[in-house]
Amino acid sequence: MGSNPSGAWAKLRARWRPPRRLKLTREGKYFIFITFGVGVAAINTGNNLMYLLLGMLLSLIIVSGVLSELSLRHLTVTRRLPPRAQVGRPHLVEIEVFNHKNKVPSYAIEVEDLRAGQPADKRCFFLKISPRSAQVAAYRRTPARRGRDLHVGFRVATRFPFGLFEKSREIGADGELIIYPAVDPVRLPHSDAGDRNGGETSLGRGMGDEIHGLRLMREGDDPRDIYWRKSTMPGAKVLRERANDTRRDVAFSIDSGHPGAEPDEDWSLRFERRIRDVASRAVAHLKRGDGVSVQASGGERVRAGTTVGADPLLKFLALLEARPESAEKLAARPPVKDAS
Repeated sequence: MGSNPSGAWAKLRARWRPPRRLKLTREGKYFIFITFGVGVAAINTGNNLMYLLLGMLLSLIIVSGVLSELSLRHLTVTRRLPPRAQVGRPHLVEIEVFNHKNKVPSYAIEVEDLRAGQPADKRCFFLKISPRSAQVAAYRRTPARRGRDLHVGFRVATRFPFGLFEKSREIGADGELIIYPAVDPVRLPHSDAGDRNGGETSLGRGMGDEIHGLRLMREGDDPRDIYWRKSTMPGAKVLRERANDTRRDVAFSIDSGHPGAEPDEDWSLRFERRIRDVASRAVAHLKRGDGVSVQASGGERVRAGTTVGADPLLKFLALLEARPESAEKLAARPPVKDAS
């Protein structure tokens, strides 16, 4: 087996990566400049008071490093994602920080939730985390595109105690959230002109509008279904039996094959618009009680009904990716059986 140079280089970088990162704040830059000026003045003048002031300034830097390290140590960060999320709808992500230290609290802890391929724009701030206790905070996020939202870890930072330096470290914590496509309100007509593939007709008794037959009323029946025209005999009432409603199946198709090696911007916009339209109409049909099936041009298919809800269908649309037309044709072609 051949070695993977990129994997070995990544492991080497991870091994030699510093466990802490230090960044100067604006106030810290001023402080370092003043400390340097006092040091130059003390050397040039030889004044003991200047040396004493320089020692105090340098001791503040040491104290800042020690206290910030104590705040960052022995912290465990966990993330609680919502069960589902949707484009254009805000959702909350909870961040919990547990301080495992027995006596020392942690102050001014800032946690950034890191996501793969996206800037870290969401963070939570914890003023104080007492020893052997946890604090929970949440941030609000509104997704702008569908698909997998991969969380890779956290960046834990603090500017305690003087705000001169920002010390941080990264903690790995994987998480995945599937972003459903946006769903618009759709008003369906009584006789929808969509691609309807018949349906499942039930001839049994139910709660539909059609009359299935007549029978004598028994204990526990709904008196609103009494058929008074046939209830002429004293003490005997005739009841109307209703038939089950016919459930229709509605099918939608999505062309996921794009021309060329990479889709252009116009095709991508039309593809996303089609997914949003199919999701909106499918959810409207499910609310009406219809069965819905969606099929992509590559052969992928999903079916949903009132018993399972819209989650399988929306998840299928969230993860549907565009592929070149040649790949679509190969995927749709049936497998060739071996003659041997």
